[in-house]
Amino acid sequence: MNQASDHSRSTIIIQALHSALGLFKVRREERRLAWGALLYALVLNTMIVCRYWEWFSQVTDGYRKLVLRHFHISGFDPITYLVLNDWSAAYNIYRHPLLAFFMWIPAQINHLIILVTGVNFVQVLTAMFLVAATFYAVIFLFRILREIVSLPATDALLLTLLFLSFAYTMVSLSVPDHFGLSTTALILTLYVAGRSLLRGRPLTKAQTVLFFLLTAGISLNNGIKVFLASWGTSGKRFFRPAHLLLAVIVPSALIWGFARWEWQTFEKPKYLARQEATAAREKKERGAIMQNLIKQSATTDTTGLSHTADSIFRARAKEKERRRMKKAVYAHQGKPMGQGEFSSWTDATTPRLESIVENLFGEPIQLHTDHVLGDVLINRPVIVPYRYAASYAVEAFVVLFFLAGIWMGRRSRFLWIALSWMGFDMIIHVVLGFGLNEVYIMSPHWLFVLPIAMAFALLRLRGRWLLAARVALMGLSVFLLAYNASLYVQYLFF
Repeated sequence: MNQASDHSRSTIIIQALHSALGLFKVRREERRLAWGALLYALVLNTMIVCRYWEWFSQVTDGYRKLVLRHFHISGFDPITYLVLNDWSAAYNIYRHPLLAFFMWIPAQINHLIILVTGVNFVQVLTAMFLVAATFYAVIFLFRILREIVSLPATDALLLTLLFLSFAYTMVSLSVPDHFGLSTTALILTLYVAGRSLLRGRPLTKAQTVLFFLLTAGISLNNGIKVFLASWGTSGKRFFRPAHLLLAVIVPSALIWGFARWEWQTFEKPKYLARQEATAAREKKERGAIMQNLIKQSATTDTTGLSHTADSIFRARAKEKERRRMKKAVYAHQGKPMGQGEFSSWTDATTPRLESIVENLFGEPIQLHTDHVLGDVLINRPVIVPYRYAASYAVEAFVVLFFLAGIWMGRRSRFLWIALSWMGFDMIIHVVLGFGLNEVYIMSPHWLFVLPIAMAFALLRLRGRWLLAARVALMGLSVFLLAYNASLYVQYLFF
């Protein structure tokens, strides 16, 4: 009896592994798309490698300063280069609790390459991740459009091309930040959730936990989207005590506990060292002020001189703070809703309407010709308008087609799962204001929802209306691909 039971368990495990690995197998109708996705990813990432190879292939003790001095693409962070060069928990621990540990093995591989060749391969290794991420993001998005939405192959290809033509699809899938990996993890999760809906089965506890660790490990807020997908496929069963405990509460507690341990182990010593260094620097500065007062004063009243030194020190500190707040990194940040550990990440003052037009649905789809890929924390204004009305017409077309897709697909449970993800991002960024001053950087977390919603509009159109929509989408995709790519190339090389 036990042998039969063990054999049954082994069979289930083998079938599960086979099914999981089968997700990554390219199907016959996907082969041309796969080659196109591979070429697209290789071209983009080769551009980045070539642009920065002179600096970032170096092996030097000052690698961090080197990277931070030379890498500037929008507001994306090159932290992956730093982690692969000299492994540490360098990412913001609460936002990306497992990402540094995902990079531990690649960092060791890079160290071995450096020992053998004397050349730093951080860029090449990062490009390999991003090429693979792009490849499967495209494949899984196409499958969503074909299998879950049931679009014809031509229309699925058309909307996949549109997704690839978006400005911040291009940029995020080629820069050394976490967004390219997040995009693929989210699209994969959404595809699996869609398959579960088609089969009339919810995401299992194992799937929920696995995808939560993957998405939340890369970017913590995206873990919520796994729970939304699980809820969307499970309905009321999601709230059963056993499911909530095993698939929601326990993994959330584990990843949060891990993040706290990670901060205590890796970040707290650095934080305390910075505090001690600041205190020592202030003590030295105040001591120098006191010595100057003693030299210049005939009095021996050290108590009075001490009060004077304190006043001078506070005045200097206030002036330093005033000059500091004039820098773009602070001046372009909105006023937070609170001063707590997490409420300080909010933004109550950055204008919402202009941000939605220019930065939420504008910049992520088509780059602004002024301040191209500038960093709002260095030299880019928070709001940059387009030069031409035609740019707003393009944005309006995309938004209206997106809204039409929502209306025509309003009865689709799958679409509402995807929209709940985007809605969660809107609450974080638009309502609470997290990262609102550079919200376009966050757009890879929701850009793929646009073509998915549009697919429901294409699904309902017939005859001349369908032909007109296809022609318009093709024209828009080709235009955006050429327009965004040309500005990207100009920024990198000219």
